[in-house]
Amino acid sequence: MERERKKDRRYNLLAFSGSAALVALAVSLAISAVNAHTRKRKRRALAGSNVRVNLSAPEILQSANSIISKSKAVHDAVGSVPLDKATFANVVLPLAELEAQQFPLVQSCIFPKLVSTSEEVRKASAEAEQRIDAHILMCRISQREDVYRVLKALVARGEWMSPEPNRYVQCLIRDFEWNGLNLTSTKREEVQRLRSQIYDLSVLYVRNMNDDSNFLLFSETELVGLPPEFLQSLDKAENGKFKVNLRSCHAIPVLELCKASLLACAYINCFLVYINQLPALIKCFVMIGKTRKTVAVAYGKRGGEANLSVLKSLIQLRHKLARLLSYSNYADYAVAPRMAKSSSKVFEFLEDISVSLNELAARELDVLKDLKWKEEGQLPFGNEDLPYYMKRVEEQHLDLDFGALKQYFPINLVLPGIFKIFQDLFGLRFEEIADIEVWHSDVHAFSVFDLSSSELLGYFYLDIHPREGKYGHTCVVALQNGSLSSNGARQIPVALLISQCQKEIDDHPGLLRFPEVVKLFHEFGHVVQHICNRASFARFSGLRLDPDFLEIPAQVCYESFSLKLISGFHQDITKPIEDRMCESLKRWRSSFSALKLKQEILYCLFDQIIHSTEDVDMVKLLRDLHPKVMLGLPMLEGTNPASCFPRSAVGYEATCYSRIWSEVFAADIFASKFPGGLLNQYIGMQFRKKVFALGGSKDPIDVLSDFLGREPSIQAFIESKAQSSV
Repeated sequence: MERERKKDRRYNLLAFSGSAALVALAVSLAISAVNAHTRKRKRRALAGSNVRVNLSAPEILQSANSIISKSKAVHDAVGSVPLDKATFANVVLPLAELEAQQFPLVQSCIFPKLVSTSEEVRKASAEAEQRIDAHILMCRISQREDVYRVLKALVARGEWMSPEPNRYVQCLIRDFEWNGLNLTSTKREEVQRLRSQIYDLSVLYVRNMNDDSNFLLFSETELVGLPPEFLQSLDKAENGKFKVNLRSCHAIPVLELCKASLLACAYINCFLVYINQLPALIKCFVMIGKTRKTVAVAYGKRGGEANLSVLKSLIQLRHKLARLLSYSNYADYAVAPRMAKSSSKVFEFLEDISVSLNELAARELDVLKDLKWKEEGQLPFGNEDLPYYMKRVEEQHLDLDFGALKQYFPINLVLPGIFKIFQDLFGLRFEEIADIEVWHSDVHAFSVFDLSSSELLGYFYLDIHPREGKYGHTCVVALQNGSLSSNGARQIPVALLISQCQKEIDDHPGLLRFPEVVKLFHEFGHVVQHICNRASFARFSGLRLDPDFLEIPAQVCYESFSLKLISGFHQDITKPIEDRMCESLKRWRSSFSALKLKQEILYCLFDQIIHSTEDVDMVKLLRDLHPKVMLGLPMLEGTNPASCFPRSAVGYEATCYSRIWSEVFAADIFASKFPGGLLNQYIGMQFRKKVFALGGSKDPIDVLSDFLGREPSIQAFIESKAQSSV
């Protein structure tokens, strides 16, 4: 009925013509604007939240200037404290409270660039972020030597502090020294110069990758196995051949799906009748195998020799920076503030896992080689064959239709199911808040309460539907960090979950692809992680954790219990996903897990070696390292290391290992503490109190050891990889 009323109003407006229509439209818009303004005025802000969700572009820039001004005033006051008068109260507390108070104000300026429908607001938000980042960088690198000296004087005086404040002070000092504030002014200038050069080269590297417009030409025969819709999406050259560019959206489908079997079978049938077809059969095998190899080689050369030179220069500059900051190499500098502590520990970790996986990986590789022999004969198995034959085995052994699977994950069932799992496991209660101020009508806000005491723990916003101008991926943004002020009042955390889930519109349910379900589940784990933090300092709150430790809470989606709770056939939601589908999904997740992980370990070892050793011949390194890690499989000749490992160049330099590190600890926790699945609320509450609540206020290895009751182990992780492996 509501849709009919809306339809009637729309048709009434269209009934006018000429100037009457313009007048009617103007009146309608004016009334709508007044009503919208009235509704907006009536909507209330979240109690206890300092986040401002609807700043205009001028307000954002004005707020950014106020933030910088306030920060400068507090740092000036702390920096002016006489060294012999430095105390926790006049040095540490002002800095801690500034951080807690300003974080939600900073985020109020920055998060609109991700979600605002106004281009003007998004531009102002991006500009505000640049201004604030520049101010923070100046504080840490060049202009706040006075604050650093006062902090050092406080530590030298030996004033007693409890563990968390002491850790906070040590973190402040480490940040200053990590950026060179303990150096002479001349060396600090050198640090700034090196950082500037590193930044410029990083931008050049990314530009070279993005500007690579090379493409390959293939006939339809050479692309057998690719779905018609993929071929239809490709541009064609004048000679009628398909253009395959070197973006992952083109290269990966070719590497996974371009098959020999269809044409080969046809030729085999001919061969059985006409023996003279043997040359054509051989030609078919070689042709299709050549397509995959050609794409793999070209994909491994993206950015060309130019980026290999850029990466070499980047590594040299990083080593110079590390030595200037008193580290022996860049890897030690990058890893020092993390859970791993040293590059040698990372090497030990990666090599232990790699060796432990050898037997399983060898069995997996034999399966792939056998299948290639059946389909392509005695042609050697190469690195370029891995994606295709992994996909082939999964198709043959796993009863999975992802198109059909999607029918079991309507958004209006998945989201409440995710809520229930986290509420039950961690003793929480979520309540949607009505008439709250938001930045778009699609956005919903929720309160989070402790189930037993009904204490308000925090809030979260959901902004999960796509729209123009919005950030295009799924992520969690901390809008306000939890903290405890000097007067004992607790500031509660506020989080925002952004995603791109299709809406349920009329008779069209918003169905999620399984990877979207996994991602949504994963990121909501970070929302709960943020809300359940009880650290006293905003610095240790929510998502500001050691990156090696951050990803632990999200490894639960493949439990059959979880999948059944968040699924239901969209036309009859009483029918959850079937047991066989759950089992197939678990097997799909772990299929060829050892080989896939060894590929990742190869990248991580390469990353650690080039950042812990100077003057490395990267091409030779990869050529030598590849067969050692990948069980004799040689590097694909012509591969450019700078193209294979972009994370080593920009973003995760010397820290590519971190994802595996987190996954290992997650596997250990769930294997040892949740052996019967996620139904144990007692253990869930222990995890909430001993892990989530502490945040970054204790060393992560101590947090983990306290929860497990022992040192963490890689064994559960290795065993999890072996389960259900094809």
